[in-house]
Parts: sequence; structure tokens; C-alpha cells
Amino acid sequence: MKSRDPKVISKSGSSPKLILEELPKQLADSEVLNYLQQKEIGWKHVNAIKQLTDYSDEVISEWLNISVKTLRTYKQPAVTFKGKVKENILLILSMVMHGIEVFGTKEKFEQWLNTENFFFDKKSPVSFLNTVTGIRFVNDRLTAIEYGDNA
Repeated sequence: MKSRDPKVISKSGSSPKLILEELPKQLADSEVLNYLQQKEIGWKHVNAIKQLTDYSDEVISEWLNISVKTLRTYKQPAVTFKGKVKENILLILSMVMHGIEVFGTKEKFEQWLNTENFFFDKKSPVSFLNTVTGIRFVNDRLTAIEYGDNA
């Protein structure tokens, strides 16, 4: 996989850029587990997803299988994410970055993510992001596109 170009996905301020540079380059179990053990997943990671996409708290909370109220509670510094939610945040963020790399812009990636697709049983890929298996499946399709398979 190509190395990530932070200039393509960085936003104003150094915090999101640093988070993005530290993320696992692939969704390999060993990289994800290592990151989860060594780094704290917090609101800054959710905020990075929000900055990289145009998805609302409502949509992101659906992906994480938590209520919008619970998601917004995590903005408080004393509140920490549970293990399952941390993993989903990390996988989604890494997958979003991969998608932006593959399509070149967040707009083109989001268009693909929201469009019905043959490979997703004529559903949009975004509808699969509420499970770890779904996130990995979407990421696998991105890898296939990256190496020349049809979208």
C-alpha cells in the first residue's frame, strides 16, 4: 500500500495531522492491536473523521452503534471510549484515509461510498460501516480499486 500523504488529508491545526500520520497504514490485525495498546483513542479521532468527511454525528454514531447523545458525551475529557468503540473508530478513520487516497478527494470518495454498488449487493458501501467485518469489506474493495479492479 502507498504511504499516506498528509498534505492530501491534513486540516488546519497540527493535532488532526499528527493523528493521521500515526494511524496504521493497513487494517491488519497486528497493526490495529498494536495501535490500540499503545495509543489512546479519543474525541480527537472522531473529530478527525468529521474533518475528513461531511458525515454528521448521527451517521457516525450509527457506525459506532452508539446513540448521538453518547457520542457527544465522549467530547468531555474525563470520558473514555470503550474497547469495541475504540476499535471501530480506528478502523473507520483508517478506511476513510484509504478511500481518500484511492479516489484523490474526499468528495469523490464520499460519492463512491454513498452510491449503490454491485459488489455490495446493490447497496451503498456506507451502509456496511456499522460492523468491523463491514468496515474491512469496504476497505478490501478500496484495495481492489487501488490495484485496478472496477469500482
